[in-house]
Amino acid sequence: MTSPFLWRVEESARNAWPALEEVFFDGWLIRFANGLSRRANSANPLTLRPQRSALVIEEIRALYQRRGRPAIFRLPSFLAPEMDQRLDHLGYRKEGESVVLFGPARGAKPALAPEVALAFAPGAHWFAAMARLQGYSKEEAAAYRAILGRIALPAAFASLSLDGEIAALGYAVAHRRLVHIGSMITDPRRRRSGFARRILEGLAGWGKTCGANGFSLEVDAENAPARALYAAFGIDSELYRYHYRQEPLRQKPRP
Repeated sequence: MTSPFLWRVEESARNAWPALEEVFFDGWLIRFANGLSRRANSANPLTLRPQRSALVIEEIRALYQRRGRPAIFRLPSFLAPEMDQRLDHLGYRKEGESVVLFGPARGAKPALAPEVALAFAPGAHWFAAMARLQGYSKEEAAAYRAILGRIALPAAFASLSLDGEIAALGYAVAHRRLVHIGSMITDPRRRRSGFARRILEGLAGWGKTCGANGFSLEVDAENAPARALYAAFGIDSELYRYHYRQEPLRQKPRP
């Protein structure tokens, strides 16, 4: 049986990266956020065995089609395998394998370096730096601001500045004694300088003031440098993985 703790981590991740619209549908949470990221624009299971009939899949696909988006299903590794098998049979391609990591708060070494600023709401400079470092278009930057604007739980937003320019950022959201960390990024010109670790230390310190007993985050399974950073900080226990199944491209009929 799946531990309730894994579902709590799922809750924390969703609360830290909320969608702009949501629909509950036969054991699925259908999320929409103007196409920014698969996490906020995918169908997420709410039970171990959500409804998986071809009719339900088609109805979910129709919801995304109405918004001009492809249907995407997010499938945690602890989910019963039947849904993944059915989507594979229907031609939904597998992509975006990610790892959910956890580390106990007692293993973290919180600190707030002088060059790290911590705020309880993201300001214009924080958003501008995030858009610059992520390479967001104007529309993507607007969607990102809207997503973070929907965070309802206590949150902290960290930035590290060097020579008057923000060089690293990240944020964290507290949920039921668990702090979920998101949007960790460092200016490519400033990598390997320990900036990301200082952001983590600042967020960990804030998390401990919230009574957190652990930290979680999601990372691309193939991102070895990021995983090494988190492991060195003590966030190294792999709780589970997830991947996406995206609907196949449908050929337009010939004129």
